[in-house]
Amino acid sequence: MPPRNRRSSAPSGAPRYPRTARLSETLREVIAEELVRIDDEALEFVTITNINVDPEMNRAIVYFDSLAGEAGDEAIVDAFAAHRVRLQSSVGRQVRAKKTPILEFRPDEVIRAAERIERILRAQDTLPERPPEPEPEPEPDADADEFGE
Repeated sequence: MPPRNRRSSAPSGAPRYPRTARLSETLREVIAEELVRIDDEALEFVTITNINVDPEMNRAIVYFDSLAGEAGDEAIVDAFAAHRVRLQSSVGRQVRAKKTPILEFRPDEVIRAAERIERILRAQDTLPERPPEPEPEPEPDADADEFGE
């Protein structure tokens, strides 16, 4: 018996994403929009960098970065905790899902690690010494070779 053709609900050529990836992207957009509406100085310069939703879609870890850097992380996490209910209800209103994941907020360590690596690479004391330039060899006299002199 020949295999059945399975029809996709997505148009041909459209990429197929797992549900968790689609939900992560939707959550990122909704939370970022809601952050603009929240009047809290601690959250002014915060960017949502990534969201990981567990396979059961019960929990979502929201990763963020800010201009305050590591020094501002504690205040930002506290501000997120204070506004979590508002963010959670906004997600519930805007996301079409049977249940909305519980939000947890963490600083994005991947970006911080990349910044540390870049600082190390750019630091002058970590660069190896360049070997000395070789001295150019003197060019032979062209007239002497031509006449055998």
